[in-house]
Amino acid sequence: MGTVRREPLGDLVVVVPGILGSRLAVDGREVWGASAGAVWQGIRTFAGSVKGLRLPKDLGDGHPGDGVTAVGLVPSLHALPGVWPLVNGYSGLLGWLERTFTLRRALPGDRADAPVNLVEFAYDWRLSCRYNARQLAARVDEALGRWRESAPHRADARVRLVCHSMGGLVGRYYVECAGGAEVTRQLITLGTPHRGSIGALESLVNGHRIGGERLGVDLSGFGRSLPSTHQLTPDYACLEGPDGLRYPKEIAGGLHGVDPLLLEDAGRFHAEIRCAAVQRIRRGGTDRLCLPVVGVRQPTPTTAALEGERLRLIETIEGHDEGGDGRVPRFAAYPAELPMDDPTVRASFAHHGAIKGHPGVLEDLFDWLAPAPRVYRGATAAYPLSVRVPDYLASGAPLPVRVEVATERDGGDELSVRATVTGEGVSVSGTLSNLGGGRYTRAFPRLGPGAYRVSVHASRDHEDTAVTALTLIGGDA
Repeated sequence: MGTVRREPLGDLVVVVPGILGSRLAVDGREVWGASAGAVWQGIRTFAGSVKGLRLPKDLGDGHPGDGVTAVGLVPSLHALPGVWPLVNGYSGLLGWLERTFTLRRALPGDRADAPVNLVEFAYDWRLSCRYNARQLAARVDEALGRWRESAPHRADARVRLVCHSMGGLVGRYYVECAGGAEVTRQLITLGTPHRGSIGALESLVNGHRIGGERLGVDLSGFGRSLPSTHQLTPDYACLEGPDGLRYPKEIAGGLHGVDPLLLEDAGRFHAEIRCAAVQRIRRGGTDRLCLPVVGVRQPTPTTAALEGERLRLIETIEGHDEGGDGRVPRFAAYPAELPMDDPTVRASFAHHGAIKGHPGVLEDLFDWLAPAPRVYRGATAAYPLSVRVPDYLASGAPLPVRVEVATERDGGDELSVRATVTGEGVSVSGTLSNLGGGRYTRAFPRLGPGAYRVSVHASRDHEDTAVTALTLIGGDA
């Protein structure tokens, strides 16, 4: 039996995870990084250490010197309520890259100076994206130099960054503001909030508590201390008011839970990237250095209304439903230099937490990374669906799955739509009820605490085309 041919790739590929995507340890004791099937255990472990992990005020772009180090990427499902919702881990993406291309990660027992061309960039996601971009610069300089020196034909190798979510902001700042453009061939961003996410602002304002009042843990103060969370807030007018949309910084007296200095600095952070990208292009650089995958057609909070000291999320902006990946609005996932109709941009029906493992997104990655494109899909595309499940759900409550047809195609109100819910040791499936008008629904009862994947597809389409959403059920800290 012959071996599977891997596509040749002579550059250095660096995977940059999103917020929460790096495992953190204090003096060798891991405090964040759920192992497979242990999402709630990871949250409980972190909650027990959260007071010591809160950052001091006025830290800026520095490190607090608290002994926290990043020790690797989170391999499996992970979430931290009130900071960021459920996200798939990175073991699937890394394994696919190794199986598909001539890429090699460091192996146990390798020498520290062994040349590799697939690098996992773990970083302390509590800290400023500027700080982590400079850490990325040092890591790339070391790894790319070693790779280039390992063989004569690698002397001209460059770096290709594959970045998920906030990792794209880290990669963007490295490329545009920290000298990375000189050695970068591609900066691929998967669901990156280039213009921010209203969900990040909501987490700061509304806060979050895990568990009950007496025994639970309030993560609000921790989340509000993070420069990174503030740098994820919207860089567009997103708050509804009597005179139209306003920027968060335009709210008289500020917003509850939001550090005004961190918010102001977040605005400067995004402006630095935009200005540097424009200047680089004017000097003759390419406007196609950043290659985004943008989520579309999923129900996505885009603006908010201020009600007392809390925010109420809204899925439209000036009356328009722009959609997105469930976390990042479609327009917010575009880098500033690319127009909304740019053919470079790839659209995906995937949800934010599952975007990096979606088959269509992997096809896009293959097209960008491989020396020549190949075609996976058949002549008829799968029926595109918009899927809505709650990010978090109380234990014992039925799990509602609601689906709408995402585009106008014949037969959208006559589909047989199937959903499969999988978790640790659990897999249940069922056909959704047709409500008419391209709307379908089903409630799955009696699911215990844990993380679940909800995969939905039209029955006539192959299950590999399913749209996957993620939900976290139950569990006191």
